[in-house]
Amino acid sequence: MAESSDEGETGDLFDEPEGFYPPEKEPTFVKHQMLNGRELELRLVGHNPLWGHHLWNAGRTLADYLESNSNTLVRSKTVLELGAGAGLPSLICALQGAKQVVLTDYPDADLIENLQYNIEHCPFLAQPPNIRAQGYLWGAPTSTLTSFASQSEAAKAEAEAEAEEAHFDILVLADLLFNHSQHPALLRTVQSTLSHAPGAQALVFFTPYRPWLLAKDLAFFDLARAGGFVVEKVFEKVMEKVMFEEDPGDELLRRTVFGYSLRWSETAT
Repeated sequence: MAESSDEGETGDLFDEPEGFYPPEKEPTFVKHQMLNGRELELRLVGHNPLWGHHLWNAGRTLADYLESNSNTLVRSKTVLELGAGAGLPSLICALQGAKQVVLTDYPDADLIENLQYNIEHCPFLAQPPNIRAQGYLWGAPTSTLTSFASQSEAAKAEAEAEAEEAHFDILVLADLLFNHSQHPALLRTVQSTLSHAPGAQALVFFTPYRPWLLAKDLAFFDLARAGGFVVEKVFEKVMEKVMFEEDPGDELLRRTVFGYSLRWSETAT
């Protein structure tokens, strides 16, 4: 990540100062080794102002977390990923027996086409695939997203019983918290799409790539608590190396992935 000040100080967070990391104009490919031994190859967009040209550490670790806990978190569940990038955690969920997976990112044509490419070129998916890509802007109406969740028979039955649209059992948020100004919009989407059924949860994994702004990253969880969620830390892992060697700040923090679970509080159900 290029060094930048927090939003509101020098402009938009996604503004990239000159002199940092020359842009990649052509798509690149990365590999991910699943815990079961399968190898996935993912295409990343060429340089993108929304940072879709990286496979982030939180995405890799959350993919492993979902795979290792697939019996309880994934199998026969409906899954929604926000800010998916290359869509690795979603692909893992689809491969591990999820009922329906929707992976979303900012409605940029290149980003969504790349997600669709990764779906179509994943050789292990069932046919027809139980996964789809969709453009979505955080905070916008979610009826289109939740309509995809209700496409499974179990979700339809649940929705009919509750006389409302079905929502998702699992939400996936990997390395999204650095965009502090969008925390309220992101939380609104979580509130609008997460099921109130027992076991439903949003998994939020992130690395503080700008350690001096860690408090602002963590402020998302204060917002979530105020918005009706119980927040629990469920994961922490120190990676072998940092993603961006030239970036400033505490190296240990820049190598660490933290994972949190958001569940509806009893008073909110």
